[in-house]
Amino acid sequence: MPIIPSRSLNNEGEFVIAKLKSAGIYGMEAFIVDVEVDVTSSFPGFELVGLPDASVKESKERVRSAMKNCGLCFPSKRLTVNLAPADIRKEGPLYDLPLLLAMAIGDGQLEINTEGCVFVGELSLTGEVRPVTGLLAMAIKAREEGMGSIFVPVGNAAEASVVDGINVYPVCNVEELINHLLGNEAIIPVTMADFDMPCEEHPLDYADVCGQSAARRAIEVAAAGGHNIMLIGPPGSGKSMLAKRLPSILPDMTFEESIETTKLHSIAGVLPDSTPLMRTRPYRAPHHTVSSAGLSGGGRYPRPGEISLAHNGVLFLDELPEYERPVLEGLRQPLEDGQVTISRVSGSLTYPSVIMLVAAMNPCPCGFFGHPQKPCICGRGAVAKYLNRVSGPLLDRLDLHVEVPPVDFESLSDSQKGESSADIKARVNRARDIQLERFRALDESGKIVCNARMTPAMLGEVCELSDAARGLLKGAFDRLGLSARAYDRILKVSRTVADLAGSERIEPAHIAEAIQFRSLDRKYWNG
Repeated sequence: MPIIPSRSLNNEGEFVIAKLKSAGIYGMEAFIVDVEVDVTSSFPGFELVGLPDASVKESKERVRSAMKNCGLCFPSKRLTVNLAPADIRKEGPLYDLPLLLAMAIGDGQLEINTEGCVFVGELSLTGEVRPVTGLLAMAIKAREEGMGSIFVPVGNAAEASVVDGINVYPVCNVEELINHLLGNEAIIPVTMADFDMPCEEHPLDYADVCGQSAARRAIEVAAAGGHNIMLIGPPGSGKSMLAKRLPSILPDMTFEESIETTKLHSIAGVLPDSTPLMRTRPYRAPHHTVSSAGLSGGGRYPRPGEISLAHNGVLFLDELPEYERPVLEGLRQPLEDGQVTISRVSGSLTYPSVIMLVAAMNPCPCGFFGHPQKPCICGRGAVAKYLNRVSGPLLDRLDLHVEVPPVDFESLSDSQKGESSADIKARVNRARDIQLERFRALDESGKIVCNARMTPAMLGEVCELSDAARGLLKGAFDRLGLSARAYDRILKVSRTVADLAGSERIEPAHIAEAIQFRSLDRKYWNG
């Protein structure tokens, strides 16, 4: 019998050790796992080492039943299974499939060559192969390591098919896989072209919004430049309605953004079924009872939170003052750095969080402080206490502060539709294309794709001001007592306004509009 790469010999010339490749996830990155099984003719036993968690340890019983129901025999010998590297924790049931194959090979029940192959999949008791999380990252890592083939659950085939340069084999059950490896009946590898990628039409449209021309303009500016925005106004003025329609005008994602977003959602286990690539920007709207770990990410074995799941998209926080103070303060570092770092005893993980934060709130507990018709029933102290739930440092990180006044009867009864989302999105895409072209020449990493992500070093080169615009900005800086961060953000917003207007240079009108979007906090928080 020829020696095959999947097995090795002991001193007596017996095949006892089987070895093949699988993969695992640590944070945002995947790593290759060597699944080694030592089969010894001694008292039956099963020992699993390599820092496995509880779900990995339970693989023994799933593999035992799957082998029995697929015509294989669970070895009645001493089995020692090692998952290398042994210093990285292995999580989840994705090692079921490689464990079954390694045991069958080590016991001499199968004679197959697994060189250059990676196996990933959870097993049912009947031998069906179930989907796992993080498959896209694993397929990318397998290609980087020079693997030629990866065998994945059929439910994960769509996301894995995005990766070029590696054969992706969808597996329905163990018998099908064994027949393929033995050369009896081949599994056809899949490519991204085998799956439909329809461009989703957003069901909500800005044509349904009555009035609110100023707020609509602010949201258009925010979408074009990726800026954070806060909407403040009385109940029923349309704040949530405006925010929920934001995805309908967001610019199209680049291929790199789609890959990163799909990878993150795959790791979190929230990727839609049969989705090769996410083409619409994520929109996350957690309830105000969300915990710090739920928003920022965490847990015993850290997982992405809502901030990271909104990466390259929108995080909408309705009723902003109702969130717990630690939850809100946890937003400050991700908004500034574009990433979330979660530190635990077991290690530190970093998840990306380049988001567009949209916050909405009432001006007071009753909601009618400053209302033109309805009187506010809150005391002045209650209003101040309510507003101060939003800290100054967090408020400073919101580029646009927009007041959403109550809608008048004429606007509500007007039968003429407003401007559609498609028309607004066309302008947003044109402005974003200008930014992409600009930053392609300035940023070799390709990570800066919009004005909101500009570094301070880029401001002087990108934000060219006319003399009149410079004078206007200087007067506003002195009069309003702006911080250095507010100064930078006014420049970024004015750059976006100029891009929407197709202007190379920032003019006074662009600066004036940006300042107008920055002065609302003086009305409410400064009395």
